[in-house]
Amino acid sequence: MGVALGTGTATETTNTTTTITTTEVEVEVETGRTEGPGEEGEARNGMFRSLRNRNYRRYAGGQVVSNTGTWMQRVAQDWLVLELAHGTGGTALGITTGLQFLPLLLFGLWGGVIADRYPKRRVLMLTQTAMGLLALVLGVLAVTGTAQVWHVYVLAFLLGLATVVDNPTRQAFVVEMVGREDLPNAIALNSATFNGARLIGPAVAGVLIAAIGTGPVFFVNAASFGAVLLSLYLMRTDELNTVAPVARAKGQLREGLRYVRGRPDLMLVLVLIGVVSMFAMNFQITVALISRQVFHSGASTFGLASTMMAVGALTGALLAARRAARPRFRMLIGAALVFAALVTLGGLMPTFWSYVLSLVPAGIAMMTFTTAANATMQLGVEPEMRGRVMGLYMLVFLGTNPLGAPMVGWMSQTFGPRATVVVGGLVALAATLAVAAVAVPRAEIRPRLTKLIEATAGR
Repeated sequence: MGVALGTGTATETTNTTTTITTTEVEVEVETGRTEGPGEEGEARNGMFRSLRNRNYRRYAGGQVVSNTGTWMQRVAQDWLVLELAHGTGGTALGITTGLQFLPLLLFGLWGGVIADRYPKRRVLMLTQTAMGLLALVLGVLAVTGTAQVWHVYVLAFLLGLATVVDNPTRQAFVVEMVGREDLPNAIALNSATFNGARLIGPAVAGVLIAAIGTGPVFFVNAASFGAVLLSLYLMRTDELNTVAPVARAKGQLREGLRYVRGRPDLMLVLVLIGVVSMFAMNFQITVALISRQVFHSGASTFGLASTMMAVGALTGALLAARRAARPRFRMLIGAALVFAALVTLGGLMPTFWSYVLSLVPAGIAMMTFTTAANATMQLGVEPEMRGRVMGLYMLVFLGTNPLGAPMVGWMSQTFGPRATVVVGGLVALAATLAVAAVAVPRAEIRPRLTKLIEATAGR
């Protein structure tokens, strides 16, 4: 995953200072930084500009195939669990999901340490191989008729372990493919491929399950990992912006935590993404509850609501890919405010169709927010810390969502789905305003308010 604009290895050093201004959180590099291949010159325009990079183009193609297979397996795995669990399918599904996320909560920070210690391309080849083998084992168990629920539990937990390492490594490897200049674009395109597969994968899985059963779907997913492995193998390593692995030493996990704690800009992003994810991004639960309990819709209309959310997310990712400039902190705040407001309004929609339509702009705002947060984190850290920082970011981003899911379920049962969605949106809105207030120095608030009042009075 590299930059096809030169050869050699990029070197980046530290000496970084952080200033928080009224409009953005920015990182100023003072001295000692050597630009790597693909990081010089003016920003290139175009929604798909990262695809001009040969290594990233191969990687993106592999991701399209692999993400489609992953979404197919999600549907097939849920269906298999329901078949095996009989009358306790709902509980079994919850346990399966919980076991898949449990490694992230327990070991998520260590995944970032591994990403910094070892060459990221090799680590990804190992994690992708492991995930493919797990899908293959589940397929064999399903096809032979020997699968039991506990088999799915064990394999889900092992898949979560592989994901713990794969997630931060994959995130931190993007910049080694495309360089800092095109990093925001590549992050947005990665989100677009994920959400595009989210539209295609479940539909294909449904057709295959009806035609040939769940087992072959797992085989298809296992084979899809071959596309990513091939793209990694064929990469031109001399075109990568490779960051030298950090030597193994004691206290590297604590070092990463101290680094983030000493960076107020990174802390603000983590707090914001954590609160918004926990309270406002539980669409898998809230869409189902509102569709069924509020509007009393059937399975087909519920599927339509999920599709509209995916369409909005895909559109938001593509719009984010069009932006050439590095995302500013004020854009991150603005996207979070719009997203929280749309979530709140969605909970108040009077009809099913108005609710479904509200999911499209909510999906756009959500992807604008999450891609900006991801790019802000990656562009604001020193290269040797990127894996650990992204490990913490993925823990907060993905880990808070399952933690918030039981709370969302309890609130929906106690106060109703509408109230749950509205409260979640308002909490996200309040958190965003609080982060914005912290990011703006008090000394600069009064002059700005004074100017605003004078301008208003002068009209």
